[in-house]
Amino acid sequence: MPASPDASGPSGLRRATAADLPAIKAIIAAAYAKYLTRMDKQPAPTLRYYGPSVEDGTTWVAGSPVMAVLTLYPREGHLLVENVAIHPDAQGRGLGRALMEFAEQEAARRGFARMALVTHEAMTENQAIYARLGYTEVDRRAEDGYRRIYMEKPLPR
Repeated sequence: MPASPDASGPSGLRRATAADLPAIKAIIAAAYAKYLTRMDKQPAPTLRYYGPSVEDGTTWVAGSPVMAVLTLYPREGHLLVENVAIHPDAQGRGLGRALMEFAEQEAARRGFARMALVTHEAMTENQAIYARLGYTEVDRRAEDGYRRIYMEKPLPR
């Protein structure tokens, strides 16, 4: 399915470019820093190189300067929110909610009936946020050394 246009979205949301890679890395490191003492190992998103997802058009950034990252992957029957990260300086202003709303709109535009995401059991704040947004836990398991919680949300038809 075609990707949506690069133009406007919440807070200047646009597809990331290679020039955004340093900002993407810095935002993800800053956003996940508070979890370092709660987890047995480095959060997976902080270890990932986002170059391929930027090239594939699956990573979005928001703000000027860039303060948020959103990575979406189409999967069988759903759109996966692989990562949503907001720099701590921009948290608490509704940007994360706007990005999640955009993700749901993108999923609907692509014809998906549900959203999915994965979080870590130590990220209790995120679990509460996702629950408020209508996501429910569908699975919990250890994978690659992480204690992961799988969540889904059906989308209206």
